[in-house]
Amino acid sequence: MQNRNKVIDDISDMFTNAIGVAQGAKDEAGTAMKSWVDRWMADRDFVSREEFDAVRAMAQKAREENEALKARLDALEGVAKKKIAPKKAAVRKG
Repeated sequence: MQNRNKVIDDISDMFTNAIGVAQGAKDEAGTAMKSWVDRWMADRDFVSREEFDAVRAMAQKAREENEALKARLDALEGVAKKKIAPKKAAVRKG
């Protein structure tokens, strides 16, 4: 009976070790895959979410500034046209 328990203990130890080795291989494969994906993404010049959000905020600010400058320019052109129109009319009469 003692021998049978020793065989069962040895088989149990062998399976426990095999499971440990399998777990280690899984962890190593996961780490290797993550490293490969990180390198692949770095080679593709992808940007992080933070960088994307920062550039998007800058673009939005630039659009808003452009719209404000366009409105200001339109207002100045309107004033200039009002000042030029009476002078042209006076030149035509004279």
